[in-house]
Amino acid sequence: MKVTAERIDNHQVVLELEVPQVEIGKAIEKAYTKLANKINIPGFRKGKAPRKVIENRIGKQAILDEAFDIVAPKAYSQALTEQNLEPVGNPKIDVVVLEEDKDLVFKATITAKPEITLGDYKGLKVEKTAVEVTDEQIDAQVNKMLENAAKMVIVEGAEIQDGDFAVIDFEGFVDGVAFEGGEGKGYPLQIGSGSFIPGFEEQLIGAKAGEEREVNVSFPEEYHAPNLAGKASVFKVKVNDVKRKELPALNDEFVKETSAFNTVDELKEDIKNKLETTAKQKAENDMRSAAIKLASDNATVDIPEVMVENRIGHMIEELSISLQNQGLKLEQYLEYAKLDMAKLRENYHETAIINVKTDLMLEAVSKVEEVKVEAADIQGEIELMAKSYGATAGQVQKIIQEQGRIGDLVATIQRKKAAKLIVDSITE
Repeated sequence: MKVTAERIDNHQVVLELEVPQVEIGKAIEKAYTKLANKINIPGFRKGKAPRKVIENRIGKQAILDEAFDIVAPKAYSQALTEQNLEPVGNPKIDVVVLEEDKDLVFKATITAKPEITLGDYKGLKVEKTAVEVTDEQIDAQVNKMLENAAKMVIVEGAEIQDGDFAVIDFEGFVDGVAFEGGEGKGYPLQIGSGSFIPGFEEQLIGAKAGEEREVNVSFPEEYHAPNLAGKASVFKVKVNDVKRKELPALNDEFVKETSAFNTVDELKEDIKNKLETTAKQKAENDMRSAAIKLASDNATVDIPEVMVENRIGHMIEELSISLQNQGLKLEQYLEYAKLDMAKLRENYHETAIINVKTDLMLEAVSKVEEVKVEAADIQGEIELMAKSYGATAGQVQKIIQEQGRIGDLVATIQRKKAAKLIVDSITE
């Protein structure tokens, strides 16, 4: 087979492949056999019709096209290996010569994975965030516990304040007419929660139990009910009760009832330890991310747009899977977020560029450093994937093998090892 390569810009390469006539001749024989077993021809058992009959039935071009489909994939794969090219998308195929008695000639236009020039990636200077847990942070965690254990109590004679729960009856009117869905009885409304129409809650501040008020508000222009959107309305409101949170006292008794500890000091010490552990982990992650980003920033590469678009596609696919796990569809998310697919792709664009460049950098580092992947590494990665997907290692391994993704798995492990090499060489 003869192969020539012509680079037409920084990314695109045109391969011209010339396959000897003898190979296309063999493929034509296979094509006849394959098609003969697919079609029914009156008077002949399936697979037994002569070539001429088959050719008259479906046309010679259909047979040549089938032969091309047999020959081309292998030839294309060999050409990529010979030219040391790695495409980042499907090729554009143009057939030049496809005849029974001539050499097959076709062109494959590909976008090749770009060459990346590494900068400094080892011994990078990255500052580690100091880990400090303050008394205020500890108190905030304790206050959350107190809030969770708080009870709602009726406060006799109290005026409604921001944060209070007003138990109300209400009825809404537009142009003096009550509207559907605008009435409620014994509704516990937290003032300041923003759960009612803007301006509603503020107009109840200062009211007491038994008091009646008229609340004047306008529905938002984008309100979900079109018949109410933008309309001025009046709500007749009666305050039944005013409730406030009553926090328990912070003492040893409270600690014993709500935790595994006996004293306030023991509880605070445990909270401090957990906050320190979390802070240390965040500091480590931040330092790792900073080192990888710096190594990526130090590298130089011209990224083809198709790689960015492919990555955006993967990101959207991951989002869709995540939403499905929460019982939502991507279409519902887009509607809720007031996005369309074009805007979502646009939002992901810059992140996709960063991710693609980082992966290219890590792949290059793994090659330069001759990173090896052992069987134990593959098994460990499969087990991690199984854990994240809630599946067994055997199930994940079967899917990977069926989809022919062992190469992708190995590349992922190589990138992880390259990242570890970069992080392990950090100087502070």
